Amino acid sequence: MIKLKTAEEIDILRAGGKRLAAILHELKGLIRPGVTTGALETRARAVLAEGGDEASFLNYRPAGSRLSYPAALCVSVNEEIVHGIPGKRVLKEGDLVTIDLGLKHRGLYTDSAITVPVGKVSQEAQDLLRATALALAAGIEAAKVGNHLGDVGATVEAVARRAGLGVVTDLAGHGVGYAVHEDPFVPNYGRPGGAEKIKEGLVIAIEPMFTIGRPETKLEADGFTFTTLDRSLSCHFEHTVAITKQGVEILTE
Repeated sequence: MIKLKTAEEIDILRAGGKRLAAILHELKGLIRPGVTTGALETRARAVLAEGGDEASFLNYRPAGSRLSYPAALCVSVNEEIVHGIPGKRVLKEGDLVTIDLGLKHRGLYTDSAITVPVGKVSQEAQDLLRATALALAAGIEAAKVGNHLGDVGATVEAVARRAGLGVVTDLAGHGVGYAVHEDPFVPNYGRPGGAEKIKEGLVIAIEPMFTIGRPETKLEADGFTFTTLDRSLSCHFEHTVAITKQGVEILTE
């Protein structure tokens, strides 16, 4: 069931989203060749503690899973699409690294992700970054009162198709606020006018995930990391947005 948020709750989410955005901005500045994914995790935990907020992914157990996620941050590199567990992996020149963070502030949750180039990357990687970021912006613009979630998905998918990229369909955006993940399901594909109608008070995470190859995914042995089945490069951007009287508002920037 979709649970719409009040103006007061959106105020709290806005404050939490700004804190989350500041953390991702700081972590982005640390990304360079030679840095381990575990170092990003260490800094994320420290900044969260300094601000008095909680990492919503730490010890989170997805529905149907017997495993709890062991980190505050998801760090996914190259063929890793989402939910990469930070550790000893060393970032190299030319990598694409996605940092995805969930934050609990005053009892409410926000979620955001960015993909960052490590040093100089290939033209193919630059094109992938540009298209995925463009798709996020276009999807957010389509999230208007009176539109449907199918309009958001169709808009995101169209950007990928024009760029000749794969659209990951096994994973999607979602409602957020009272929980890490809640209704509705917000896929990166769809039919204009399809799925749920967008109403004032809706808070969702929109998160395009594109690949330069096939869109099929594989769940790795750690039980969390999803990779591209063909090991092709992937990219992921995400914002939490609220639908208000004034229009769609990005909460995580």
